[in-house]
Amino acid sequence: MVRINRETDYGIGILTAMARSPEQRFSTVRLAEQQGLPQPMVAKILKNLTRAGVLVSYRGAKGGYGLARPAREISVAEIITALEGPIAFTECVEEGVDACQYGDACTTSANWWRISQVVQQALGSISLKDMSEPVVPLRMMAPQPGSLKGDAS
Repeated sequence: MVRINRETDYGIGILTAMARSPEQRFSTVRLAEQQGLPQPMVAKILKNLTRAGVLVSYRGAKGGYGLARPAREISVAEIITALEGPIAFTECVEEGVDACQYGDACTTSANWWRISQVVQQALGSISLKDMSEPVVPLRMMAPQPGSLKGDAS
């Protein structure tokens, strides 16, 4: 199964909370409490997002963290890349065909590259602003038993 790691999931949750109040500065303690996460985990995520240019860090009594740019300018792809590294499904897509021992004979690497590009574009088209806006909870979108064609009632 292809999925983001827990740190990235938490990071997106933290960033969506920040995007809802972009004029505020957030402390590690406050974000940890709001999100129900351990403070060391939040500190690590904030440090990585700051290093990647997604967040800015402010020092002093009124310090904390804030978004480096408007939420509409920060993509989900950028967040994932900041916390996990390049979005790629295979090693040859991430590091180049030369990194793969089967690179010269591989007949699927071009297709993996295409798939990775489509996923990258899809994630790049969704902004942090999009993620921070309310939507119908997934639970409410899931089909109810017996609602699909062919279900026995």
